[in-house]
Amino acid sequence: MTDDEILAEFRAADALLEGHFILSSGLRSPKYLQCARVLMDPARAERLARALAAKIPAEIRDGIAAVLSPAMGGVIIGHEMGRALGKPAMFLERPDGYRQVSTSLKRESAASACG
Repeated sequence: MTDDEILAEFRAADALLEGHFILSSGLRSPKYLQCARVLMDPARAERLARALAAKIPAEIRDGIAAVLSPAMGGVIIGHEMGRALGKPAMFLERPDGYRQVSTSLKRESAASACG
């Protein structure tokens, strides 16, 4: 998938916003990609994850044991990346201010993903 095709997916989902945005980094941007909106469509989320997974070099892809994503905002794309890579997908929570693997997941699964 080309950059233009990716942007077309965001436009089709009304997820490419234009205006004046102050990013969390403090930088400013005239455009903003609203990922939550583009991922609302499961077929679109799958296409985008497959395209992203295809860009990962084979030597790196082969070493991936699992996909870890943040619980807030990353569960959907993490799941789709796991599916695209054929790997388990897990999410991290931040109950005490530090990211940690969800307590609902087995410790062995987390260890294989991180180690």
